[in-house]
Amino acid sequence: MNETLMKPAESSQAAASISQAAARSGAKLHQAAVVAVILVIVGAIAGLWPRWRQRTELRAETRELARQTVAVVSAQPGKAAAGLTLPAEVKPFLDAPIYARSSGYLTNWSVDIGGQVKEGDLLAEIDAPELRQELVRSKAELAQAEAALALAKITTERWTDLLKTASVSEQEAAEKNADFELKSANVAAARAAVRRLEELQSFSRVKAPFSGTITARGTDIGQLIMASSGKELFHLAQTSTLRIFVHVPQAAARAVTPGQVAELTIPELPGRVFPAKVVRTSGAMSADSRTLLTELDVDNPRNEILAGTYAQVRFPEANVDMALTLPSNTLLFRSEGPQVGVVGSDGKVELHSVTLGRDFGATIEILGGVSPSDRVILNPADSLVGGAVVRVAEAAPKALTEK
Repeated sequence: MNETLMKPAESSQAAASISQAAARSGAKLHQAAVVAVILVIVGAIAGLWPRWRQRTELRAETRELARQTVAVVSAQPGKAAAGLTLPAEVKPFLDAPIYARSSGYLTNWSVDIGGQVKEGDLLAEIDAPELRQELVRSKAELAQAEAALALAKITTERWTDLLKTASVSEQEAAEKNADFELKSANVAAARAAVRRLEELQSFSRVKAPFSGTITARGTDIGQLIMASSGKELFHLAQTSTLRIFVHVPQAAARAVTPGQVAELTIPELPGRVFPAKVVRTSGAMSADSRTLLTELDVDNPRNEILAGTYAQVRFPEANVDMALTLPSNTLLFRSEGPQVGVVGSDGKVELHSVTLGRDFGATIEILGGVSPSDRVILNPADSLVGGAVVRVAEAAPKALTEK
């Protein structure tokens, strides 16, 4: 009986065990299926990923290769020499042509070219007989006027006394007084004429207006000298101090100021340096050359420097802000004017119009349009347009950037 009752219980346990085993087997099969699916997906990804990456890299490389590769440079300040050296013109401190103020024949001259004279020294004498005769006549006329004045004075005094006794009328006394004033005016005019002729006669002795050197003589003994002809008799120059004139370019004009020291050199005197000093400037740029006329003084006590000599002036204290320069092969010449291509941070090209300065051949001054931080394209293609995307080479050719 007990055995009979136990059989159904055992059967139930067996069935439960079988059900559990089946469940476990189903779970394992599900896990295996999931793993298999994952493995298939991983395998597919592992197989497709290299191809996708290769295609992506190929497309990127194709886009990169499609961009134009350019070399770039940056604008650099021009190389400044030690100080500023400019050509100069040497002129006398005082320089004057000497003309005749009276007409006549030259009787003699006292000094020739190269002669040193002092102020007031006699240079030449002119014989002016007509002037002498005119002076004699003017003195005679002055004597006549003075005699007439003396008579008019006596008459006026007498008629003034008679007027007090009513012996003459007031009208007659006034007429005599007016005649006296007229005679006084005639005397003054005659004296002025005499002084004028005396001054002109003194000009027959040609004298040096200042100390210096006679650099030219344009007359000789016996020549007829006409005061109105404009013929130069002598040329006098004071060379103990010289004026030096320099045309300073606009870029360096603000670096040269009055009081600044400079050095004067002359090719014919190698190794010699003469100290000079800036005394004044014209204060305005010349419209035709865009330069500032600057005057310097230099002492020349021994006349070592000849006036008119070509010289050079160096300004050691001039701090010149040099203009930017670019290689000549960065320029594009178009109807809009000279331009350069600048690569932006996004790789796009911008066309900048530039203002050109001096041309040095391999390089050229850029007065405006670019900054030192701009990346300027070397050897730009004629078809280059703004907005184009380019690829910048790793390094620009060094030889081109250092020229």
